[in-house]
Amino acid sequence: MTDKSSKSQTSHTDSAYDGQNTLTKVLFPAWAEPFIRLLRLDRPIGTWLLAWPALWGLAFAYHSNLALPNPTNGQWSAPVLFALFLLGAFLTRSAGCVFNDIADRKIDAHVARTKERPIASGALSVKTAFLILVVLLLGAALILFQLNWLTIYLGLFIIVPILIYPFMKRYTYYPQAMLALCFSWGALMGWTAVKNQIEVAGLLVTLAAFAWTMGFDTIYAHQDKQDDAVIGMKSTALKFGDATKAWLIVFYTITLVSLLVAGALVGAKVIFFTSLAMASLHASWQISTLNINKPANCLIRFRANGLFGLIIVVGICLDLAMANVMSGAP
Repeated sequence: MTDKSSKSQTSHTDSAYDGQNTLTKVLFPAWAEPFIRLLRLDRPIGTWLLAWPALWGLAFAYHSNLALPNPTNGQWSAPVLFALFLLGAFLTRSAGCVFNDIADRKIDAHVARTKERPIASGALSVKTAFLILVVLLLGAALILFQLNWLTIYLGLFIIVPILIYPFMKRYTYYPQAMLALCFSWGALMGWTAVKNQIEVAGLLVTLAAFAWTMGFDTIYAHQDKQDDAVIGMKSTALKFGDATKAWLIVFYTITLVSLLVAGALVGAKVIFFTSLAMASLHASWQISTLNINKPANCLIRFRANGLFGLIIVVGICLDLAMANVMSGAP
């Protein structure tokens, strides 16, 4: 790595650059810090970004059932399904981070933002990380097998893209597409966990989540683009370059239009479409204020997508609740 590259982001590391690990330092003993950082407990935004599409799928599926005389609601109640998917998102995201850190340990050591990660820095051994990975995967599998068989098959299918993803940046400028597939798949699984079948509205919610992930992960990738260019890694940040904002407009437009059509198909009303308008304003703020040459600016816009996803979830759930009240349903 050249001096220019190493100076570009030397103060910008996962473990210390934003002070977000303060709470975990208070809650956990010092010896637990490498495990906390391995599981990203100090940075929960990734869990929320994985969870929101799944909750979108669940909420849209329940909304679509309101118009059906004999709806299929899955074998679990709505609160239980939401809790299962939230826990599953945490376990899956943590497992993905552990596997990614194992696969990227040599690369991470040469990137300013990631060089202090537990495996790259030697704070944890690969063997220890692998044992943790097995425990996380067993927990995720236990949750998956509480769902219907269609959802189980979908969950098993996505294992392959999850395993492939860490290696994509070595060969293609579009590793974000593989991550987007992994993150958006939860929307389809959320839909099938309720409906036990694949329908157009569920596919549209999945497409929305895919495009959304392409957007926010491209923003995220701009943090590492200088180091990535030096060590030969690829990303949409490097591919799009100065055209990034134009591509973000495309991705977020696909997201919002797909959600708009899906909402119309499931019978959503004014509350949801109001939340969608709010999400549009949020996306406009992200894009208009983004500075792709300032990592701290990119990080703030990336994290702001947690609120974007929440706006959609709250909107469709409140719309669903109002529809239930108006229909007199329990």
